[in-house]
Amino acid sequence: MQRFECNPNQIAADKANQADTETVKFYSYHQSVTEALDIIGAAETLKQQKAILIKPNLVNRSAHPVTTSPECCEAVINYVRSCSTAEIVIAEGCGTPSCETDEIFDVLGYRRLAERYHIKLIDLNQEPLKKLARSDCPVFPGIYLPKIAFTYFIISVPVLKAHSLATFTGSLKNMIGFAPPLHYSGQYGTWKKALFHHKIHQAIIDLNRYRCADLTIMDASIGLPEYHLGGRACNPPVGKMVAGSDPLVTDRIAAGLLGLNWQTIPHLAARINQQGADIKRDKYGLNVELSTSNFQHPIRKRD
Repeated sequence: MQRFECNPNQIAADKANQADTETVKFYSYHQSVTEALDIIGAAETLKQQKAILIKPNLVNRSAHPVTTSPECCEAVINYVRSCSTAEIVIAEGCGTPSCETDEIFDVLGYRRLAERYHIKLIDLNQEPLKKLARSDCPVFPGIYLPKIAFTYFIISVPVLKAHSLATFTGSLKNMIGFAPPLHYSGQYGTWKKALFHHKIHQAIIDLNRYRCADLTIMDASIGLPEYHLGGRACNPPVGKMVAGSDPLVTDRIAAGLLGLNWQTIPHLAARINQQGADIKRDKYGLNVELSTSNFQHPIRKRD
């Protein structure tokens, strides 16, 4: 198997720009998830929450590393319960046209996980919706999203992968699972969220203006350097876990673990600004002001 080499210089440059983000060595899900979240001081934020939604990446029925391992989500559940009494749910809205989300929950072991921890599983493709509008979103000036996205603290748990259309898929792209097929399937392919494939980088930016993750736990224990639905795995495995309160910065650092330069990936080259900032466009012509106002309780790294 071909050896995959990371770019340490790029990783170092990205880490210099990180905010409340930590990369730790992978030993086990329990040990590494706990270590990463402890370092960024996540417990203090989590104990303030009343309702927490864990969002894995379950794009289809393939096992890890194409999808998020239930063992990784189990480690997140245990961490949350160690510091918080919040209600916990696991939610996903699969994109594959070949099956439904509930089937994926069954095949990948999430049903057993939910039963063991008495946690509700939610199919985001079937949830009640609300319509929102923003004048600074050129692809989605209006959007439909599940109401639950705005009543729960969202923990995004993606896996480290390259992507055939977006170059890289991480916490920002993982939010596409919230998009309802009723409004975003067809036209640009057979996938249930196919409308996002058109102008995909700006579509990801727009979506995350409406709602982005409050906390990200990126499973970089293995890594897929070629294709998000399969292909060769990183050899040797990347062997990392990445945690952060800012999904854009977390994704930039994670992209470096695959040897990718985030500055060449349009949706990762977006600038972070608060709502109301003047619209700016990057060299790709993208509107790149990404709001971070969704963070209700910013996590601060412990001294």
